[in-house]
Amino acid sequence: MTTVLLVDDQRLVRAGLRMLLESTPDLTVVAEAANGVEAVRMAAEHTPDLILMDLRMPGMDGVRATTEILGARPTAKVLVLTTFDDDDHLYPALAAGASGYLIKDTDPDDLLSAIRQTVDGGLLFSPALLRRVVDRAVAADRPATAAAPAQLTARERDVLALVGAGYGNQEIADHLHLGVTTVKKHIAHLMDKTGSDNRVRLAVYAVRLEL
Repeated sequence: MTTVLLVDDQRLVRAGLRMLLESTPDLTVVAEAANGVEAVRMAAEHTPDLILMDLRMPGMDGVRATTEILGARPTAKVLVLTTFDDDDHLYPALAAGASGYLIKDTDPDDLLSAIRQTVDGGLLFSPALLRRVVDRAVAADRPATAAAPAQLTARERDVLALVGAGYGNQEIADHLHLGVTTVKKHIAHLMDKTGSDNRVRLAVYAVRLEL
């Protein structure tokens, strides 16, 4: 069972998220917080597997709360869920250590999938945001030194192209008519072959290949 702390200053939003998460057998909400101060306290008290974090809140905001939570427990996972999709919010949240950044118009099934993937060690973004992160990384990073394209199978190239487009594991599975477990195995193999230590670097690799 994956335990989740909900952090949002709007009670109706928290109620809706609680209903969504607890409609599934593998997720449970252990606590709620209406601001960053409460989030830090609840995270220490309940040690949830994942903190679903809003950014704009009264008092301590989500970026500061993320910094304090991860400073105390570096293994915690923070997934940002916010209405703001601009770089002024995105990059400070990532710098604070957030494991992903989603916009509140995310499809409910995609949100559930993102929570599970984040807990499993994934780095998750809304598709448009992932593209911005990847484009910035491509512009700033040195040329790739990863494995040559010939070392990838045709199916691995298919999966890699969708990773580069910002698709999540479930979306890739649906698009390619594969099981999610199979997609996860392909991504693990791709990370190993390309020397990528997270999903963003794998997406950067895909962009460089112009898939």
